[in-house]
Amino acid sequence: MAWAFFYLFSSFSTELPWASCSNAWNTEMCVEFDKKDNFSNSRDNATSPVKEFWERRVLNLTGSIQELGNVRWELALCLLLAWIICYFCVWKGVKSTGKVVYFTATFPYVMLVVLLVRGLSLPGATDGIRFYLYPDPTRLTDPQVWMDAGTQIFYSYALCMGCLAALGSYNKYNNNCYKDCIYLCLLNSGTSFVAGFAIFSVLGFMAYEQETDISIVAESGPGLAFITYPRAVAMMPVPQLWAICFFIMIVLLGLDTEFVGLETLMTAITDLYPSYLLLGYRRELTLLFICFGNFLIGLVMVTEGGLYIFQLFDYYCCSGMTLLLFAILQSVCIGWVYGANRLYDNIEDMIGYRPLFLIKYSWKYITPLVCTGTFVFSLVKFTPLKFNNITEYPWWGYALGWYFTLSSTLLVPLWMIYALLTSTGSLRQRLHALCTPEINLPQNSSRRKNGSTFIGFTAVPREQEHP
Repeated sequence: MAWAFFYLFSSFSTELPWASCSNAWNTEMCVEFDKKDNFSNSRDNATSPVKEFWERRVLNLTGSIQELGNVRWELALCLLLAWIICYFCVWKGVKSTGKVVYFTATFPYVMLVVLLVRGLSLPGATDGIRFYLYPDPTRLTDPQVWMDAGTQIFYSYALCMGCLAALGSYNKYNNNCYKDCIYLCLLNSGTSFVAGFAIFSVLGFMAYEQETDISIVAESGPGLAFITYPRAVAMMPVPQLWAICFFIMIVLLGLDTEFVGLETLMTAITDLYPSYLLLGYRRELTLLFICFGNFLIGLVMVTEGGLYIFQLFDYYCCSGMTLLLFAILQSVCIGWVYGANRLYDNIEDMIGYRPLFLIKYSWKYITPLVCTGTFVFSLVKFTPLKFNNITEYPWWGYALGWYFTLSSTLLVPLWMIYALLTSTGSLRQRLHALCTPEINLPQNSSRRKNGSTFIGFTAVPREQEHP
């Protein structure tokens, strides 16, 4: 978010700062390229102005993770701005969040259409679209491809993060969640598919201008948003306009993701302690404390060596491996512990009919098996992170990365052990009680409406489950 804001503000200039080598941060190795000048053939060790803007102006990147350097105050202010906006979007609860979403979730579609139309009108766009629509089928044997695809699905749908469950809890009991899920899948997948045309048409134009292959100019991760696309924008007429449109879209999408995650966290905390947080301004103060704490943590990533920390966090904590493990556990709990048939009964009570019968088998068999297979393949093919696929991290850097991974995944087995220790009876009786749904869980809407207290989800008595 801080990077996106910085690029957005930098776009309001008479000349894009990453379009030329005439700036104070540029080096002698900076080479401008335009039209048919192939940058890769310019000279040895040459760099582009957009890359120097990213590494020397925005990040002022140090040589390694062992040199974090100073905080980039401009990025710190952008980070603060992001958290201030996020705070005021969430501070009044889901009502204020819902109003903001009308803008943050719809306006990026306007920007996407604008960028799509512009991209399709550029020379070379056809080659980019052809590259997008005709992938290399041999890559399907690479487990990393499946891991990346799984990561994309998990994050684009916010699966296994609690976001959908938390936001869905504000719906009425008889809301048609089945149709909502179908619409969400169609809208999300359709958006990703259309966005691919907007991105690859521009990449095709970029490859056309440099007379090179699209696979060379295409990058992933931060490089796509902050190096490749800005470089392509700089080649267009009126580049400031297209840069502003692109980074407004990035900022709004980032804010949307940020405050939805924050609202999910606040919903969970408020549901745990409603009698305390719903009095006065306690919820707002708690939210302020959380936002400020996250801002302080984020300062580490806006230091001069913050990109090294960011890539560690992204690779180990936010990778598909962690989410796949949660997906396996959740699908087993829903399909086998709680029971797929029981969940079918709950959904029928809510919407008046039962979903497609194949979904039940997906909960019980397909989802756990696919997630488990992908998880095992990712473990077998796992390779330690290398910065820019070249530089290895020190041992403590990898230790920090695994700490990021275990900090979330270990909570599940630790809570299972805690529940076993605090339950009564023999070990077998405890396991049976913890794996048996609570018989008093509401099975119809009338019982649900009459319930005045929260009911545990397992057969363990409430006072034993949460002493």
